[in-house]
Amino acid sequence: MKLHDARVVLTGASGGIGQAMAAALVQAGASVMLVGRSPGRLAAQARELGREGASQDARRIGWHAADLARMSSIGSTADVAAGWGCNALVHNAGVPGFGRIEALDATEMAQVLHLNLFVPMLLTQALTPHLRTLAQARIVFVGSVLGRMGLPGYSVYSASKFGLRGFAEALRRELGDSAIGVQYLGPRSTRTRFNSDAVDAYNQATGTAVDSPDVAAQALLKLLESGAAERFLGFPESIAARINGLAPALLDGAFAKHRRSLPPVPAPAAASPSLDCGVQAGPAEAGSPSPMPGAI
Repeated sequence: MKLHDARVVLTGASGGIGQAMAAALVQAGASVMLVGRSPGRLAAQARELGREGASQDARRIGWHAADLARMSSIGSTADVAAGWGCNALVHNAGVPGFGRIEALDATEMAQVLHLNLFVPMLLTQALTPHLRTLAQARIVFVGSVLGRMGLPGYSVYSASKFGLRGFAEALRRELGDSAIGVQYLGPRSTRTRFNSDAVDAYNQATGTAVDSPDVAAQALLKLLESGAAERFLGFPESIAARINGLAPALLDGAFAKHRRSLPPVPAPAAASPSLDCGVQAGPAEAGSPSPMPGAI
């Protein structure tokens, strides 16, 4: 796809990677519709992109405010995207999830899986009928290298990104006889507000390299132009992801430092003492572990 012909709907447009992607797309000549939750932030971002580009850029930049976590927003966003003439959908919205499995509560786990996996599936489903009518179209899933290689501390997050990559792979094959190309982009750790203090400490302790958002943005441009099915970023992460795909158990022993660098296991709440009054009491219920602050 030629970037000057691309009309890209970009979800998560106001985040760190999203802002870099929007700027790179506009600078490369693409039209962009910014999708996010805050009308004020989106309007300001659109104005700034128009000022930074050529005078005609303002006419190529639109925005749509929607909370994609709400099911009612999926259909309306797809309708707006189709009416705008979208021929490329870039799924960039998502939430982080980090910590030992004992530290994550059910609400947090459900949020990660819903926003990172189910929402992109639903929006893709809603917009595919429009994309089928076009001579050329793209759907890009911005996942993570952790969608091909699970790390300690990222069990739930990796589950969401493994699922996203699996969905992209199956959909690519399902739509193989159409003009819709389906692609997956897997950045490695990126320097944005997405990372909590706990994640920053973990990355420092494990020697994890961290990219700027511009690295992911430039990779998106190359992916759209090339038509490649997948691209994983960073060395050695991209190589490790490929090896992990072929023989995952081969790398199991390589992550001892990562296990040791996780926050401590949260202590469970003390159980209520049973009364010894000559009647055998039932077992006391153990309290639930508290969620780790800053995990999301």
